[in-house]
Amino acid sequence: MTTNLTHFSGFPKEGLDFLSNIIINNSKEWLDAHKSEYEKYIVTPGKAYVEEMGEHLQILVPQINAIPKVNKSLFRIYRDARFHRLDPIKERIGIIFWQGSTHRMQSASFYMHYDPFEVFVATGIRNFKAPLLADYRSYIKNDVKRAQLHEILENLKAKGYTVPEPQFKRYPLGLDKDDKYAYLYLYGAMFAYKTFEPDKTFHSSKIIDRNFKAYEDMFELHQWVYALSCVSS
Repeated sequence: MTTNLTHFSGFPKEGLDFLSNIIINNSKEWLDAHKSEYEKYIVTPGKAYVEEMGEHLQILVPQINAIPKVNKSLFRIYRDARFHRLDPIKERIGIIFWQGSTHRMQSASFYMHYDPFEVFVATGIRNFKAPLLADYRSYIKNDVKRAQLHEILENLKAKGYTVPEPQFKRYPLGLDKDDKYAYLYLYGAMFAYKTFEPDKTFHSSKIIDRNFKAYEDMFELHQWVYALSCVSS
């Protein structure tokens, strides 16, 4: 962690206005002409948030990766131009804190993104690439690990968090479909999340406490996923 660059006082409303304008003017030329707004209303508060939240998350994970740089904890605003020639600019801002030395997207992480309409707060891994998917399916062959995951997910749902629907329709070959927890094999990711509107809390420093409370609630899932990622790596 580094010393705070800027005191975090919330995400400015001008940042949401900036993202709303991208919806209407989605082009590299428009962004180039508004780079100063991007830096002032998106990047600067984003870096301050990463530093502030990173210090909080050290309570849960002392070695959490909280790096206040674009392409680290702050996601790039550009999409992959190979697949998004007509909409090269992202209309939402992603921020991630991850544990371990593997790639941030295949590591147990605390995540947030926001746009003019929604704030999304999540913990886990949002997409298993092929090697990790295979490791996940092997990992949950263990009866204890499988039961643990089921209980964690049920507890989170009882607290008001959302677990996404399974991505796959077919079970792996040789699986006992009558197993109580067989549905877990249909997942291609493992995370839980909560959403809310960009309200007064989002525009103030209180967003730190609200998001941290969510991460704390979901920490058991984070630990489970981290143990999986350690086996995988």
